[in-house]
Amino acid sequence: MGVLVRALAEGRRCRPPAPAGRGTGAWPKADGAAAEALPLAVGTGHPGPTALPTAQLALVAALRGDDVTDRHLDKVTEIRDKHPVGITDGLVADLTHWTRGLRVATQPATALHHLEQIEGPAYRRLAAIGLFDAAIRGNRPALARTWLAELEQFAAGTGLRGATAVVEHGRALLVADSDAEAHFQRALAAHTGSPRLPNRARTHLAFGEHLRRARRRVDAREHLRTAPALFEGLGATSWAQRAAQELRASGESVRRRDVATATELTPQECQVAALVRQRLSNRDVAAHLFVSSRTVDFHLRNCYAKLGVTSRAELTALPLDL
Repeated sequence: MGVLVRALAEGRRCRPPAPAGRGTGAWPKADGAAAEALPLAVGTGHPGPTALPTAQLALVAALRGDDVTDRHLDKVTEIRDKHPVGITDGLVADLTHWTRGLRVATQPATALHHLEQIEGPAYRRLAAIGLFDAAIRGNRPALARTWLAELEQFAAGTGLRGATAVVEHGRALLVADSDAEAHFQRALAAHTGSPRLPNRARTHLAFGEHLRRARRRVDAREHLRTAPALFEGLGATSWAQRAAQELRASGESVRRRDVATATELTPQECQVAALVRQRLSNRDVAAHLFVSSRTVDFHLRNCYAKLGVTSRAELTALPLDL
């Protein structure tokens, strides 16, 4: 679980067209770790342990805005309904609530229903900005203040810049509009020393939204340009779209990306796709990467979904630089 928590905290991405090694980071690590764990859990012969890696896959997919999220969530629900999950069930429940909250982020009341059920302190801190956003948009400021007080204690006790940044972000949402700018500026200053790029992107977006509502459209654009660029780099598709919409509302168009760079693959998916494009079989790819054929098949299916193809021939024909 430590790998997943660190990965979600850092949240970096890779892009397939980029040079080898560029942009690798934590969301791909979380996705890859869960994908590797899943066949191992299946191999135990007990379905219950597969719930945790499946829930991890669902969360990372939701953070990116991938359509496979619901499929993973349905599988987690099926596993929990039919089989004993054991001591990891609390973790699975928290991951599921967080994922469902992300899926309905545009519906504050529904998102809040799921997010406020997260019990683990680590996940509550990682999901804090989403919790604040849902509470404010859902007209539940008292609940936001309760979460903020919890996070303030953690930030004061640890001195972590990432936690301080989220605290300042939460304060900016809760204070009067005239005082919010100072808290947003402090949040961005704290983000400078933190690897939590998703939270930094959320702060730029929230600050830009605040400035646009205050009719400071020119000032808002600086942050509303930064936010979609960060979200796109992370592969957070739905958030990139929301940020782009805000930028357009400020009176500026978003620069369109070409089809090849718009598709995001994890490093493991990049490796599998590159080898398949060399006409290797799944068994040969598995031997090359020292993984199981089942793992290769899992990554290959994800490649098909993300690239919009249905066969090895179509994948090979794509003009991609992997």
